[in-house]
Amino acid sequence: MPLSTDLFDYTLPPHLVAQTPAARRDASRLMVVDRASHTVSHRVFAELPAFLRAGDTLFRNNAAVLPARLHARRPTGGVVECLLLRPDAADNTWWCLVRPGKKLPVGATFSQGDEFTGTILAKDAEGAALVGFTTPRDASITGVANRLGDVPLPPYIERAGDPADRTRDLERYQTVYANRARQVAVAAPTAGLHFTPDLLETLAGQGVTTADVTLHVGLGTFKPITADTIEAHAIHREIYELPVSTQRGLLAPSGRRIAVGTTTVRSVEDFLARHEAPLDHPHVAEAGIFIYPPRTFRGVDALITNFHQPRSTLLCLVAAFLAPGSTDGIAWLRELYAEAIAREYRFFSYGDAMLIL
Repeated sequence: MPLSTDLFDYTLPPHLVAQTPAARRDASRLMVVDRASHTVSHRVFAELPAFLRAGDTLFRNNAAVLPARLHARRPTGGVVECLLLRPDAADNTWWCLVRPGKKLPVGATFSQGDEFTGTILAKDAEGAALVGFTTPRDASITGVANRLGDVPLPPYIERAGDPADRTRDLERYQTVYANRARQVAVAAPTAGLHFTPDLLETLAGQGVTTADVTLHVGLGTFKPITADTIEAHAIHREIYELPVSTQRGLLAPSGRRIAVGTTTVRSVEDFLARHEAPLDHPHVAEAGIFIYPPRTFRGVDALITNFHQPRSTLLCLVAAFLAPGSTDGIAWLRELYAEAIAREYRFFSYGDAMLIL
């Protein structure tokens, strides 16, 4: 029987949408859900080591976020916002979201002083524009973005243009273990935002290891399900990469495999749906996997995740993980979110976390 999308809807008081990060990353609250005992406890993220043990491995997405939101003007003086989504094969050519799109047809140009000029080369059916950039001295547009771009915060986080906000977001909308050479995400893998270097050192000291994946987080992660049933939704696709060492850790684990975030789950489960043994080379593929009840999991034993938007594919994934192989996790998820709201947990990207054991 198809699952109604309404099952994954809930009402969130606006004041619980976190607009800023916690004063300290690991000071976020942590809802700990034990599936075996069907119990819930309320802690802070700094207490995570109490729930992990030697031999466990944290599988984490090390993708870095590019400050991809650029501001420019048309020749007429009109304001343009250009969000870099993914590079094309040609140098300094990117697929982007441009606003106002209707005033920027193929052939239109926009620029920011002497920093760059963008030319619309093509458009796709979903509204993205292929933009060719020219920059002084053949500088890369990513270099320009790192100097001038704004962090591509999700739409539910509001900013008024204060430079202090940009400085803070450049630091905090990025995990401490992000590979800055791999700026392939337009949204942060937010479950990892709670880790600090000290916390990672503590975990390593008690025998918890880490393994990296790289999933190129796209805007599809914010796309709500608009279909009446979950099965009718067309899931977004994202490129991911798994090093050989990560593949081995998944297929021959020394302890529990703990996924940090839904992006890691997508990478792991997509890989294991394709391969039953490690490859002799890094695996690169496009994840088009849609995880919802009553799915089971091949490579994830525990999950660290944030609190997600209503009617989202991420909410479906968490419901599936709460009760693999059945639809019982849907009702339990609704209970857990109601409790989080009653206790005024902070929601979404800069919000609090959940640990599901």
